[in-house]
Amino acid sequence: MKRLLSLVLSLALCFAAASAFAETNIRVDGSTTVLPAMQKIVEAYMKANPGVNITVSGGGSGNGIKAIIDGTTDIAMASREMKQKEIDTAKEKGNVVKPMEIAMDAIVPIVNPANPVTNLTTEQLQGIFSGKIKNWKEVGGEDKEIVVISRDSSSGTYEAWNELIMKGQKVSPSALLQASSGAVLQVVGKNKYAIAYDGFAYVNKTVKGVSVNGVAGGEKSVADKTYPVARPLFIIVPDKISDPVKKFVAYIMDPAHGQKIIKEVGYFPIKK
Repeated sequence: MKRLLSLVLSLALCFAAASAFAETNIRVDGSTTVLPAMQKIVEAYMKANPGVNITVSGGGSGNGIKAIIDGTTDIAMASREMKQKEIDTAKEKGNVVKPMEIAMDAIVPIVNPANPVTNLTTEQLQGIFSGKIKNWKEVGGEDKEIVVISRDSSSGTYEAWNELIMKGQKVSPSALLQASSGAVLQVVGKNKYAIAYDGFAYVNKTVKGVSVNGVAGGEKSVADKTYPVARPLFIIVPDKISDPVKKFVAYIMDPAHGQKIIKEVGYFPIKK
């Protein structure tokens, strides 16, 4: 009887240990700008830590911030700072949260590679996206109507663009809104007369990056603050952070791991 009881207890302990091991789950949600870097960081982390399962989804900074406020995600990704009303709402719900800067980014105006325009001023960009400048010939291009592409209002990139470029001006109601950074690339890559904006890491051969005020976006111009459309990228975590999440956050901030991957993806690490 004692032997049977001992066997039952041993099996119960093994099952409990296995369950605890399997239940190390971390949820990450938010910015599609941060998403490419986060996906690669998660892949590397789970490879080094087989007992950890991390799920990542990119529904936009606004959605990620809402999820961390509601307690439905462990980490939010954001390409903009939290608004005061969001911080207040989190406190009201008992979910005090802490934004952490993980990288810097350049928001790059992008056009089709066939478009001859290579530089625009901040004033010209404001005019184009507000609808006051409607034809490419007004900014040194062809005599063709400008097709304005913008991120939707749940996007942190949209918020940052509004703050840094629009400065109180509303985006033209005729602008075609896209739900993700990838969707923006596809539209501009297929339309010779389109213009949009995207995070530095997204700019590839399907589009052409345009300099702003004569300065190209890049790590050096962001670091020396000569590029006018730069912004930090964030993760947002609960103030009372669990040990598994704390370890993963430390990995993100580690110059030899997460920060190295951030640089490889195309953003600019804050720790080197």
